[in-house]
Amino acid sequence: MKQTVFTGAGVAIVTPFTEDNKVNYDKLAELLEFQIANKTDAIIICGTTGEGSTLDHEEHSDTIKFAVDVVNKRIPVIAGTGSNDTNYAVKLSNEAEKAGVDAILSVTPYYNKTSQRGLIQHYNFIADRVSVPIITYNVPSRTGVNIKPETYYELSRHKRIVGAKESNADISALAQTIALCGDDLAMYSGNDDQITAFMALGGKGVISVLSNILPEVSHNIASKYLEGDYAESRRLQLEYLDLCNDLFLDVNPIPVKEAMNMMGMKVGDCRLPLYKMTDAARETLRKTLARHGLV
Repeated sequence: MKQTVFTGAGVAIVTPFTEDNKVNYDKLAELLEFQIANKTDAIIICGTTGEGSTLDHEEHSDTIKFAVDVVNKRIPVIAGTGSNDTNYAVKLSNEAEKAGVDAILSVTPYYNKTSQRGLIQHYNFIADRVSVPIITYNVPSRTGVNIKPETYYELSRHKRIVGAKESNADISALAQTIALCGDDLAMYSGNDDQITAFMALGGKGVISVLSNILPEVSHNIASKYLEGDYAESRRLQLEYLDLCNDLFLDVNPIPVKEAMNMMGMKVGDCRLPLYKMTDAARETLRKTLARHGLV
C-alpha cells in the first residue's frame, strides 16, 4: 500500500492577478491563509484553476515556491507541473521538487495527445526522474485524451505514481479502475458535483473548485463520508449542487473568479484567452451565490 498524499478536499486554488495582470502575491497569501483556516486538506497550486497554462516559466516556478513557503508544511502543497512536452514536464517537476512541494499533479498530454501506450511511457518517464509522489490528472474535455482503467493499473505499478485526479465523469470507469488498482492508486474526484458518489466507490476525496469559495463545505462533504456519516455527506452534496454546477457556467476558472470577486475577494480577472462571463450567466451565478448567503 502506498502513502496517500491527502484525504478529504484539496483546493484547486486560483491565481489572483493585479489590475495590470501580474501575479498578486499578497492576495495569494491571503487566500492560502483563508484556506488553511477553513479546513482545506491540501493546496493544489498552478493547476487548471490556477491558470498554470498562462503563467510563464518564471511565474510558474515563483508561484509554486511562494505557496510552499506560506503554507510552511501545515498541509500538503501539490504543484501542477504537467505538459504535453514530456521533457518540459520533468523540468517543471524538478523545479517544484526543489521548491519543497509534497507532490506534483501532472495532466495528460494535450493537443498532440498520445495513445494509451504513450501515456504509460510519458508518466513512467517523469516518475523515473522525480523523487516526490505523482498524481495524474485526467480531463478529456480539455485534453482530448482519456486514461483507461487498464492504463491506470499499469501506471499504479510505479512506486511514485500514487494517485489520480479523475475528471472524466465516468463512474463506471472509476469502479473498474479502483477494482484493478486497489490501494495502489488514490482516486480524487475532479468534479465537485460527484464527491459523495466518487467516495462511495472508494475515492479518497476531491480536488475542488468549490473550495475556493466554500472550503469548509467541500472539506465536510469529503470528511463526513470518510467518518462514516454518509447521510450528512449526501445532504451537503445535494444542498450545494446548484453552486457546483454554476461554477461551470463558463470555462473554469472564469465563473469561480467571478464568484470570488462578487464576494469581495478581489482576485482579478482571468488571463486571455479566458474572458468575462456574459451578463446573463453572471446574473445566474449571482442569484445562486445569494441563495447560499454568499453575496
